Amino acid sequence: MSTGTPPVSAPVPAPGRRRRRVPARLVRLGGWLAAGVLLTVLTSTAEGTSTDHLLVLRQSLGSPALIGWLAAATAVWALLEVSRARDLGRRLARHTAGVRAGWRRITGRRRYQRLFLLAAAVAAIVLPRFAGEFYQRVLVDQVAVFVLLAVGLNVVVGWAGLLDLGYVAFFAIGAYTCAFFTRALPVKPPFALNPFVVLPIAVAVCLVAGLLLGAPTLRLRGDYLAIVTLGFHEIVQLFLVNKDAWTGGNQGAGGIPHFSVHLDGVHYEWGLDSLPYWYLFIGMLAVVLFLFSRLEHSKVGRAWTAVREDEVAAAATGVPTVRYKLMAFAIGASVSGLSGVLYASRIGYINPASFPVVLSISVLSYVIFGGMGSLIGVVVGAALLTFLPAVFQERELVRQEDIPIWIGGILVVMMIFRSQGLIPSRRRRRELGLAAQGIADADAMSESPEGRSP
Repeated sequence: MSTGTPPVSAPVPAPGRRRRRVPARLVRLGGWLAAGVLLTVLTSTAEGTSTDHLLVLRQSLGSPALIGWLAAATAVWALLEVSRARDLGRRLARHTAGVRAGWRRITGRRRYQRLFLLAAAVAAIVLPRFAGEFYQRVLVDQVAVFVLLAVGLNVVVGWAGLLDLGYVAFFAIGAYTCAFFTRALPVKPPFALNPFVVLPIAVAVCLVAGLLLGAPTLRLRGDYLAIVTLGFHEIVQLFLVNKDAWTGGNQGAGGIPHFSVHLDGVHYEWGLDSLPYWYLFIGMLAVVLFLFSRLEHSKVGRAWTAVREDEVAAAATGVPTVRYKLMAFAIGASVSGLSGVLYASRIGYINPASFPVVLSISVLSYVIFGGMGSLIGVVVGAALLTFLPAVFQERELVRQEDIPIWIGGILVVMMIFRSQGLIPSRRRRRELGLAAQGIADADAMSESPEGRSP
């Protein structure tokens, strides 16, 4: 006879309606349809009024373009669902593994890299001659300036891992240095200089400004450094606005001369034509890229990599982290000053409104999109994100105020599907691969180890 206690039975759930879950594929379909509606509103050319703020929304949702965007979103959803069901992505990766490995072997050889760079240089020199005046103007006024800015910011963000949100302040310093030494400001120098002579002066001034900003602040890390650089930009812009007796204030400075050459009977001036300025930019960019490519693989470049990957470990192994971070800050600022002189001489007029803080965010977006740490990736990324929006705007495919939204959406998609950037450097790709496996922390803008939560 058993004297044990009887087993306790599990409670029986009360009868009721069982909640049905929405299938995941329908949730994904809803997301794609919502994206189609958003794209309809973004690509609409309707204009609102001060009394009816919903006019744009009603006109865009009532236009035939809505059906097209919804159909396109449904088609993309169907293709992705078929690919998911049949595991086409993994099959395609498996079948193309040999082709991709062969392509990496070819592109990794120095001989093919030089041929590619030669072909790109020839295309950059020849193709703009056959483009219209509008495209030439876009290449000079936007692509040239922002590519130089992105290459300089890549030193700070991509190589040294410093988050700089006030980078355009050095751009303004370079432009106003050009205006000062060409006698375009209210305060006059003792003698006027050619913009070519101003180039090394602006580089030196911005380099000193980078040292003055970096010396007391580069012991900060992460978000704190970003806030300090943002404050530096605001200080520079407010100085340009308030010191109107020196800088011209909001009226700015006009009459900045173009680049010119007067040597041994040779007289040539870069006028209003865009093509000569494009060739001048090509020459400047070639020199900067050559110097930076040598710098990347030098002792300084390796020290920047150590600081970016783990600043505490780099300091423990004897790397003077503050000195190398200060060097990166100063070098990046000098390239921004070079771009400022090019911009001021090309436009001929500058004012404080020409250098808003949003430009720093835009240049940072170009660096992230192209691939942090990759010179070629940064050049390609900045060129694409400046040239294509201008072309789409000229063809009335997008509005000017919608371009930041499009760039933001592109960055979100890039971070989801290709976080290393469009053309990443080998080192950056390897770091992200190790971080995905939990082996190393490869985020260039992460917090220090002692600042992470357990």
